[in-house]
Amino acid sequence: MSGSGFAQFIPLILIFVIFYFFLIRPQQKKVKEHKVMVQNLKRGDEVITSGGIIGKVERVFDDDRLEVNISDGVNVQVVKNTVQSHFKKEIKK
Repeated sequence: MSGSGFAQFIPLILIFVIFYFFLIRPQQKKVKEHKVMVQNLKRGDEVITSGGIIGKVERVFDDDRLEVNISDGVNVQVVKNTVQSHFKKEIKK
């Protein structure tokens, strides 16, 4: 008994569709949002790097680098893509 060749692939196709909507698509959206955030970095933004360093952007270079002030008089250069997010201070009531 051999069923339809297409009918055997329906479960595989369903699994791929589920993976696409629950894993691949959200990850692509997250990558796109990160890219936009990195492109819009400007002087004065407080950022967190992937290494956990919090600092304020002092300069934005054209070649994918930033100069970040991490303490008084201490500036480091980081690659733009290592910036994980903007640092948002929570206001305590």
